[in-house]
Amino acid sequence: MLPADIPQTDHLLELVEMRGIPSITISLPSSPVPADHERIRLQLRDLIDDADRQAKETSVGRPEREAAIARLRSVLDDDDFWTHQSRSLVLLASAERLETFRLANRLTARATVSDRFDTGPLLRAVTFPRRAFVVQISRGGARLTEFGADHGLAERDLSLPSDHGLILEEADNGGHADFPRPQGSTGDRLERERFCRVVQDEVVRIVPRDVPVILCVSTDLEPAYRAVNTHPALLEPAIDAHPDSPGDDDLEERARSILDRHEEEVLAAWRERFGSLEAQGLATTSLDDVAVAASNAAIDELLFDLESETEGTIDDRGRLERAETPAPDSTVLVDEIAARVLRTGGTVRAARGDDMIAGSPVAATLRFPLDQMAT
Repeated sequence: MLPADIPQTDHLLELVEMRGIPSITISLPSSPVPADHERIRLQLRDLIDDADRQAKETSVGRPEREAAIARLRSVLDDDDFWTHQSRSLVLLASAERLETFRLANRLTARATVSDRFDTGPLLRAVTFPRRAFVVQISRGGARLTEFGADHGLAERDLSLPSDHGLILEEADNGGHADFPRPQGSTGDRLERERFCRVVQDEVVRIVPRDVPVILCVSTDLEPAYRAVNTHPALLEPAIDAHPDSPGDDDLEERARSILDRHEEEVLAAWRERFGSLEAQGLATTSLDDVAVAASNAAIDELLFDLESETEGTIDDRGRLERAETPAPDSTVLVDEIAARVLRTGGTVRAARGDDMIAGSPVAATLRFPLDQMAT
């Protein structure tokens, strides 16, 4: 599995809100192949030098600039950090802090110096995770695996008690080997639920609440698992196979198929709801209107094109200006809009261009009409 450091929403919003000079953001392609790491370190060194040159051209004080650059340079000599890499790196540095993120998607090399971090790559990773967990559970045991947009199945450790399997043995024979109980009794059901609850509690501990969970479970245990489940994103379809049967490739293919159908259904329902709200003046695909709405806490749900790279600036009232070329004070417009929506408690989901509405890079449902917003 490719390592990935995807921040939780609260952490992402903390980074979005941070203001200070200098705030340095460096992104660059990386590689999980150790033979590539020296080349990547050299590219990172060049980007740090570029950031240093940019910082010297601003009003930032020398001590603050040197402190931020020193934090970045410390990564170059951190051999432990380079042991496990993914497809891209994002580094955020100021005089007071350094944060590093390994991402599985591919980013272009760039260094920016501003009064805020460029959190766009992290925001896209959070809002387009294409990620799910698979729970395999049978009388023989339990297993939890994870897959994402850019990696296959990877096993996650379940901390189950050593006597976990004995729960079902007790259910089968009531604790007496010579006197098995009939299957299907109330006692058996309670013991099956107890067996599944131990696994479910571990799943809830490990899996974020907004990440889908897919079951691959024996027929006698599926009702018990669903009865005790408390994870809000457990999907209704289960993998139609005995949990001990499919290999990892087959398991992943079946799980991705279920996730694809689920996301298609969610998007289709959202499109239908969008159409109804648009007729009421409570939805729009206008980039300018969406920028104003996001700045007035008016967006309930935002769908944005993760492939959009149009840059510019958006003022506090939401008035945007497009930039012909990237500049230190510009940002990807859809990223800035998405950050404002998250900041005001809205829901954000990234999509590929083909899934957008009317060819616009944004589509938003509104809490109140545009004509009620201050401009």
